[in-house]
Amino acid sequence: MVNSIYKIATEANSARTTRQEKQIIAAIDIGTNSIHMVVVEIEPSLPAFSIIAKEKDTVRLGDRDPDNGNLTPEAIERSLAALRRCKDLALSLNATQIIAVATSATREAPNGQQFLQRIESELGIVVNLISGQEEARRIYLGVLSGMDFGERPHIIIDIGGGSTELVLADIHEPRFLSSTKVGAVRLTSKFVTTDPISETEFNYLRAYVRGMLERPVDEIWKNLQLNEVPRLVGTSGTIETLAIVHAIDKQGTAPNPLHGYQINRQDLQKIIKRLATMTFKERSAVPGISDKRAEIIIPGAIILLEVMIMLNLDSLIVCERALREGMIVDWMLTHGLISDRLRYQNEVRKRNVFKIARKYQVNLDYSQRVADFALTLFDQTQGDLHQWGSSERELLWAAAILHNCGLYISHSAHHKHSYYLIRNAEMLGFTELELELIANIARYHRKSKPKKKHEPYQKLPHKEYQLMVRQLAAILRLAVALDRRQKGAIAQIQSKYDKNKQQLSLYLFPSELGDDCALELWNLNYKKSVFEEEYNLKLVANLQ
Repeated sequence: MVNSIYKIATEANSARTTRQEKQIIAAIDIGTNSIHMVVVEIEPSLPAFSIIAKEKDTVRLGDRDPDNGNLTPEAIERSLAALRRCKDLALSLNATQIIAVATSATREAPNGQQFLQRIESELGIVVNLISGQEEARRIYLGVLSGMDFGERPHIIIDIGGGSTELVLADIHEPRFLSSTKVGAVRLTSKFVTTDPISETEFNYLRAYVRGMLERPVDEIWKNLQLNEVPRLVGTSGTIETLAIVHAIDKQGTAPNPLHGYQINRQDLQKIIKRLATMTFKERSAVPGISDKRAEIIIPGAIILLEVMIMLNLDSLIVCERALREGMIVDWMLTHGLISDRLRYQNEVRKRNVFKIARKYQVNLDYSQRVADFALTLFDQTQGDLHQWGSSERELLWAAAILHNCGLYISHSAHHKHSYYLIRNAEMLGFTELELELIANIARYHRKSKPKKKHEPYQKLPHKEYQLMVRQLAAILRLAVALDRRQKGAIAQIQSKYDKNKQQLSLYLFPSELGDDCALELWNLNYKKSVFEEEYNLKLVANLQ
């Protein structure tokens, strides 16, 4: 009898459990090149999930028997061993359920079903065989959970071992889903016989990929409206590897997180040209490329380049969420944890900020009051003291919610710890630059103001960003001072700017009659100098 932990519970029981309690589940993707697993903790109240662990093993299921197309006994044994490790890890992390899917290689192999039956009988893991379009749909859900689409259409490309998924989607729905039988492993085994790759094989690969992708690319063009300019999002191993190689070339180190990193088409062409002149051994020595990835990187990179050329797109942004995370979102949807997918996507940034706040045990009542004060000051001084807009307002809000998260490490220098935790958080929906800005704003909520000797501040890519950090952090300092006792002593604030006097008058309304808010007033006067210096004015506080 298969252990019930791997079986889907009844709808009534599962819905009752998941709506009330946190739950740990694992999602496994049995692909053509690799087996991947992600283990997450689902928090129904947000709703959101946090990644606890990841596991990956390159099993090369796509290296099928050339005579009959079957999965080879060796590949099956490698896969079973990898799945056994996944199961053991999931159990050790107290996963209550394992969900698993198989894709291209298993889908196409004549003995694919027998392979899945062995997995169930030997390991107790029920694997669903999904179509290429269903794979694309779940990739879309994964990207949707970690990236803010706004009102702009997005084209998602996922280059796997056996197939490439292309999705055109917006915040509301996927407009077009496709899966094409061009993948890094498939093309390598079928067309690459030379090392380094010959010019003839290289050119043939490009022509073949263009031919195979012509139909889905045409469909994407048909589903785009005249004035729409889509953004290209790339997921999974090939694209992540190319992004790492690009980053190391440009800045000497891999980005952390990789989520939100951007590559332009011109740089991609240069990377491909360089890799195509190398032998397998030389590619393996390139920082960021593993031995197994070095075997298949050129065909995978060609797929990406041809898609960018055919769609006339000059840049790509990396998303670290894909099929496995999409499986989690799909599970949450089917179990009633996400009732409104549009709202879920709209709140991707907000949800992830709160997720990090809870992870580091932030006092949310207090931080929300600070955020409210900060946003009120921002709104009431906009146009007079600063010209920042809605995007910068959101960064200020995130920094205000998380400004004290460094207390999780230590009270001493906790503003510096806050910078580190925010900068290295899995805070999806934000780009790498936005994470850097949020971390810097939070870091300067207390103690010294930004200085040239502070490396993270100094390395911001433009002086405008440095100005943003200084001005928004100065606002955050005042907001923190306004709740010095962390009890909500001040109910609301109003500000009035006198341009002639270069003075900002701040009117404070206490929550309790008779409370003189002496500590808040003292703290405000103590901390206001940075704000006054930054905005070149005098701040006067008045209790009403």
